Amino acid sequence: MESKLRQLRRAMDSTTHKGEHFTEFQKMNIRKAIHSDRRKKPAKKPHKFVIFAISTFAICLLAFLVSTETWVRQDQNQIHGGTAGEWNIRHEYKVNQKMIFSILPDPYLKAGTPFGYIFSFQEPFNTYKGKELSISAFHKETGERIQVLPQQKIIEPSPGYSSLQRFTATFTLPYEGLWKFEVYLDGKSYGDVVVSAAEKAKDDPITLPQDIPDFVQESDFDTIDWKRKAVEFGSRGIIGNENKSGVIGADMPSLNGQKWMWHLWGVENTDLTIVGFHKESQTVHSILTNGIGGWTIEAYGPNNGADAHTPSSVKIPKKGEWAILLYVDGKLFDELVFDIRE
Repeated sequence: MESKLRQLRRAMDSTTHKGEHFTEFQKMNIRKAIHSDRRKKPAKKPHKFVIFAISTFAICLLAFLVSTETWVRQDQNQIHGGTAGEWNIRHEYKVNQKMIFSILPDPYLKAGTPFGYIFSFQEPFNTYKGKELSISAFHKETGERIQVLPQQKIIEPSPGYSSLQRFTATFTLPYEGLWKFEVYLDGKSYGDVVVSAAEKAKDDPITLPQDIPDFVQESDFDTIDWKRKAVEFGSRGIIGNENKSGVIGADMPSLNGQKWMWHLWGVENTDLTIVGFHKESQTVHSILTNGIGGWTIEAYGPNNGADAHTPSSVKIPKKGEWAILLYVDGKLFDELVFDIRE
C-alpha cells in the first residue's frame, strides 16, 4: 500500500493543489501508476491428470495407425502370396510363408492352344470336401477375366493322395502375356498364382472355346476376306456390308464396352449368333456381354431400312483387326471386318 502511495505522489504534480485540479494528463499518469503496480497472475498450469490423459491418447493413436498400416500390408501379402509385385510370375501361393497351393504349368504354355495344369493343394482334405471349387483367369494387359474351370464340387481326394495334391485342369488362354489364376471355394477367394503364356504361332490350328455353339466350325475362319472392310452406308451411320449386315456404334471406342445396334437384311425375326475372331492372335472370342450363353441374341423387327435389328452390349477384348462372324439360325450369314483401335 505504501508503494502505491509513493507512485501516486510521483505521478501528481505539486501544482495540483493550485488552480485546476487533476488535468487529463495527470489523470492518465495516475491511472498508469496504479495499473503498473498490479501483479500479473501467472497462467494456470494444466492439471497433471489432463497432461497424462492427452499424452496417453496421442501415444495410443500413433500405435493404432502404425499397427493398422502393418495389418494392411500383411493382409495384402496374404492375398498375393507375400510377393513384392502382384504381377510377378509365381507358381506358389503362401500365407505367412505357409504353402497353400502351387501350380505346375506346361513349360511350353502359349496362347490359343489348350494346355493342362496340375494344382497341388496342401491343406487337409476337409478344407475342400463338399465345397465348390472354380478357377478364373485374369489377363493383365486387357483386363479380361474368364472362367476357365466352372464350379466343381469336391467329393474325394486326388487318386492316390490324401488331399487335392494332384488336381488337374485343361483350358485355353486366348492371349499371350501374364495371366493370374484365381482359385475360389464356394465363391470366396482362396488364392492366386501368376503364369506367362507365349504368343500363339501363326501356323497353329485355331482352337474354339468350349462353350461356343456346335454349328461354328474352324473352317469358317479360314475363308475370312480381310480385304473386305466394313464401310459406312445409309443416313444413320451404319457400318458393314450394304444390304446384308451392319452395325451402329462400331466406330466408337469399344475396348471398354459399348452399345452396338445390329442390322440384318433378307431375314426377319431370328436368332443371331455373333462370334469375334482376332486376326493378330488367331483367337476366337465372345464379344457380347448380354447374350444368351455369351454368343446369341434375338433380332426382330425392321429398323433403319433393315429387315431385322437388335441392340446389344459388346466389349472388344483387344485392339487390332477383327472379323465378326454372324450366324442366322445356326448358319453362317455374313462377316464384318473392323479395325478396332480404342
